[in-house]
Amino acid sequence: MNVYVGMDVHRKRSQVAIVDDAGVQQRNRNLANDPAKLLPVLGALAPGTPVAFEAAYGWGWLVELLEELELEPHLVHPSRCRAIASARLKNDKVDAATLAQLLRADLLPEAWIAPQQVRDLRALLRHRASLVRPSSSLKNRVHAVLADRGIGEDRGLWTGPGRAWLADLELPPIPRGIIQDCCGLLDALATPIGRLERQIAALAKPDPRVQALMTLPGVGKLTAMMLVAEVGDVGRFPSARKLCAGAGLTPRVRNSDRTVRHGHITKQGSPWVRGILQEAAQTAKRHPMFAGAYAQLARRRGNHVATVAIARRLLARCFHVLTQLEAQKVSEKASTGRARGCA
Repeated sequence: MNVYVGMDVHRKRSQVAIVDDAGVQQRNRNLANDPAKLLPVLGALAPGTPVAFEAAYGWGWLVELLEELELEPHLVHPSRCRAIASARLKNDKVDAATLAQLLRADLLPEAWIAPQQVRDLRALLRHRASLVRPSSSLKNRVHAVLADRGIGEDRGLWTGPGRAWLADLELPPIPRGIIQDCCGLLDALATPIGRLERQIAALAKPDPRVQALMTLPGVGKLTAMMLVAEVGDVGRFPSARKLCAGAGLTPRVRNSDRTVRHGHITKQGSPWVRGILQEAAQTAKRHPMFAGAYAQLARRRGNHVATVAIARRLLARCFHVLTQLEAQKVSEKASTGRARGCA
């Protein structure tokens, strides 16, 4: 008898529901998020048993546990699971049972489970980004203190001569203390940021996807690595439009009878992809490849909307670059296989 498992996962505990082929509930228990506690229930399941769970806070450990037990993990897209979101009676037991029933009926809105290597690369790049943000904020704070004192800046503050000029600047005690604190924190952050960037550069060098993406305007090494990590397997997107929709860069559409209304972008997707592409678009919009389209859109819709549109077009170009690279790999493997067969 086949069974289907639904798990409502929280930070500390999970609700586990098991139903059979007929939809009859066999078990519904609340267990701690501890492999030792979950093993008596999940370990008793036959290899290949499907297990559905929503994308929640820290779900990576669960995927590893299910794969170790030779079970089949299914990651549920939380914003698209309307059977749970719109339920009149909503609690952990009902949610877990609903996931199991949807899994049995093959009606789950699933999300892609990235391989461990891709998840590790994402963690590395996101960690660097989380350190760069406070570093940028500290630099802005120093600029604000100097502006408040009416001191103009005719040099880069973060080079060797700029830091020496900043250290020799005569300031009252409080502004001087603020600048010293900011510079001390910047120096502390520079060490891990430099180490992470060297590690990322070492990973980027042998990756042909990174080198191919860097041929596009506005796309540097870090931008290309972020796109490779966040997009993952580009083959799961059938078109460039689907990739842009997956990044939340396509407009909302409301269609009633013959009336079609387009709104702002959905923002339902990876915020890391949107953020890095909007940064890249600031450079790409001045490139001849996009400058004409940007100027035309900026006149009609404003600079911000035009920049987002260029970010979407840039992501579409990334899709075509990656798919062409994958097609080239497939053709090379096929030709190699034929050559070996002839030999």
